[in-house]
Amino acid sequence: MTEFSCGGFVVGLISVHTMADGLGAAQFINAVGDYARGLDRPRVSPVWAREAIPSPPKLPPGPPPELKMFQLRHVTADLSLDSINKAKSAYFAATGHRCSTFDVAIAKTWQARTRALRLPEPTSRVNLCFFANTRHLMAGAAAWPAPAGGGNGGNGFYGNCFYPVSVVAESGAVEAADVAGVVGMIREAKARLPADFARWAVADFREDPYELSFTYDSLFVSDWTRLGFLEADYGWGPPSHVIPFAYYPFMAAAIIGAPPVPKTGARIMTQCVEDDHLPAFKEEIKAFDK
Repeated sequence: MTEFSCGGFVVGLISVHTMADGLGAAQFINAVGDYARGLDRPRVSPVWAREAIPSPPKLPPGPPPELKMFQLRHVTADLSLDSINKAKSAYFAATGHRCSTFDVAIAKTWQARTRALRLPEPTSRVNLCFFANTRHLMAGAAAWPAPAGGGNGGNGFYGNCFYPVSVVAESGAVEAADVAGVVGMIREAKARLPADFARWAVADFREDPYELSFTYDSLFVSDWTRLGFLEADYGWGPPSHVIPFAYYPFMAAAIIGAPPVPKTGARIMTQCVEDDHLPAFKEEIKAFDK
């Protein structure tokens, strides 16, 4: 922990993904905050429940992956609440369905990056991958503890419980669509999650969805707004800002978070393009708020 002369302080956390996913890590630090504030027990009791996690037979191992190292640059941009709400309204007008801030933020980031890459062929495939919590899909999860203040069961499991959701499209389609159109691609993939996860759980797959391919035409996204990091309270109230340091040079990544209070909207924290594509990516992101 680093304390500043103004009275503020910074807490750093290192979490190993083989032990816990983002939601599990956030539940842990919230439990630490509960004890720090004098509670007798965490508001969300831990659940062991390892027997509920599917363990389908593994495919024969292939050769070790070849990880190409990229010179990826950091870019952080804020999407205004007004622009996000306009995109939500456009999607509702086009489909009659609602979408989330995450849907809009990830759609704009993926589209901005795809346009910035300027792939020579509009039929080139671009890939998007994000990691969905599957606690609610576990057997018996309805009886697991709910978070403080209500909500669905399936919480309290502090380990790994996620499924990689993939979207594959032609670059020309992603570039030419409006934001609502890209949101539609993402929501179609999200709708497939229960069926895809159920098939994986019974080993009904030819390619392991957890064997990821880290190529430059792939973008990996993580949503930090609902994990619980923003609610951690050690006795001084929740944090004013949470930022990631979990970037890897072989993985083009974007993390969706919240801007520092009292600002509203979404903060996109990325390391997903190299120098050649950096100016165009920044301009595409800025254009969302115009």
